[in-house]
Amino acid sequence: MSLKFLSFASLVVVAMANGPNVPPYKPGYPAAKYDDVPLCAKNSSKPWCLSDEVYPIYDIQKALNQYHQEVLALYKDVKAITPNSVDELKDLEEETYLCTSSTTYVQPLRAVNVDGKWRVIVNNVESYNYLFTQSARIEECNVDVGSNCPLVPSCYESRCVQKNIFHRFLVFDPYDYYFPFAIEKFQLPASCGCVIGAYFP
Repeated sequence: MSLKFLSFASLVVVAMANGPNVPPYKPGYPAAKYDDVPLCAKNSSKPWCLSDEVYPIYDIQKALNQYHQEVLALYKDVKAITPNSVDELKDLEEETYLCTSSTTYVQPLRAVNVDGKWRVIVNNVESYNYLFTQSARIEECNVDVGSNCPLVPSCYESRCVQKNIFHRFLVFDPYDYYFPFAIEKFQLPASCGCVIGAYFP
């Protein structure tokens, strides 16, 4: 009887330590190096992953429950909103883009930071009824970078260039046992510009 009681008590202690709403543990999480190229990026040229079958949600949520207040302070700093002047345009005629582009909003689960290292990004993970999400506006060139700007007369030298912006994300490091969260910088595509060169009459 005492052994059964001790086993039940141990389970209760483990459940309390994990915190609320911890998803079921998913065995088989690869023990690769933290900054290795993840499985989700093996067949992609993008420096980020929007889906990840081995995303360590269990480990992230457990750590969020443990360091909830500290992470919340970091997270609120990251979530500072910066207005974008492009969003204020009412009609397409108000501005002409010499190089066409595609714009989307993404919530990456992994991405390459400015040091070229893959990082796990805290996204769509809940802790104490607080959902941690992080989004970024992505604008990529529809034309090949370096090609002539489609709307510029051929008498001008021109080329399309991909412009980038630095974005900050809250990341999770499973190998940092002291405090596994940090804010790191990531370079993301922000717009597609046109560089005008010499005139050839």
